[in-house]
Amino acid sequence: MTANRHFNPTRLTLARKRRGMTMTKLASALGVEPRSVSAYEKGEFGPDTERLMGMASVLKFPESFFFGDDLDEPTPDIASFRALSKMTAGQRDTALGAGAIALMLNGWIEARFELPSAELPDLSREATPEAAARALRDQWAMGEHPVKNMIHLMEAKGIRVFSLSVDAAEVDAFSMWRQSTPFVFLNTKKSAEHSRFDAAHELGHLVLHRHGSPQGREAEREANTFASAFLMPKASVLAYAPRLATMEHLIKLKKIWSVSLAALIYRLHTVGALSDWHYQSLYIELSTKGYRKKEPDEGARETSQVLQKVFATLRDEKISRGDIAQELCVPVEELDQLVFGLAMTGLAGGSNGRTAKAGQAPALRVVGSQKEIFK
Repeated sequence: MTANRHFNPTRLTLARKRRGMTMTKLASALGVEPRSVSAYEKGEFGPDTERLMGMASVLKFPESFFFGDDLDEPTPDIASFRALSKMTAGQRDTALGAGAIALMLNGWIEARFELPSAELPDLSREATPEAAARALRDQWAMGEHPVKNMIHLMEAKGIRVFSLSVDAAEVDAFSMWRQSTPFVFLNTKKSAEHSRFDAAHELGHLVLHRHGSPQGREAEREANTFASAFLMPKASVLAYAPRLATMEHLIKLKKIWSVSLAALIYRLHTVGALSDWHYQSLYIELSTKGYRKKEPDEGARETSQVLQKVFATLRDEKISRGDIAQELCVPVEELDQLVFGLAMTGLAGGSNGRTAKAGQAPALRVVGSQKEIFK
């Protein structure tokens, strides 16, 4: 029996793109001609046992990953990327590959836990993105209060939030709808304030562009305007706006909304609290002091509440991250990169010598309601 009997060529393509490799680069690493890799991915013929072992080693996926059903893969046309024009195809594919693994992990979790269903309205018909931000705040009964934790808020409203460990400034974040479930991916390399704004930006895409293209300059501008208004409501900003804003004062003031200094200055100008001259002066000072690259007095980074609850239950059930990775046929590191660096010491390695068999659901307690997972 040959190794390619149940070989799935789409999984090879996904693994290659996840690692940011071209067919030519993979072929070179395997010591074969590029046309051989092309044939593998087209399903013309599969790799022999030796080539399969080489693929697993080079791509850092277990051999079992390359066997099985097709995976649900995000495509560039349905995912919103903030800097798509600056992004290389490899960076985009690496991020989308992480998205595919997140969809697989989310499916595994949802088969065992009851998570909140989506409560996101379609706000595409609102007059402006600012009006859409006000409408969403009204629907969620938020008033003018600052958002304490963007990730917790989005998760409570049914958005699945995962981290995106991509070491590239061009890949800030992206979002997408999968059937009736919204997803947001946040780059963990950014500052805490930057990540919060990214989250609000992607929330804007989800409510403004669900039935249209989430890409392009206009869509990005709308999502930025939405994020600014959602995080910093006009009435709230005007209530705290100083008569003569200094950089030192603004560094303290930004903590009210947990936003970056640059975002606060921009919002103050937008709502009319800063003159054009004052706004330009502050931005020059911002750049001179290096605050555009290094956020002053950075706040605490937000993490996932849902994932913390899920993994706490898994620890109680003695289900290790190795068990999960084995069942999903992915490296443990892929899971780590999706869960905001949560401390999973209780999920390290094997679970008292027991590992989940492929295709066998672990004996987990199914959460009966949304309240249980958030209590």
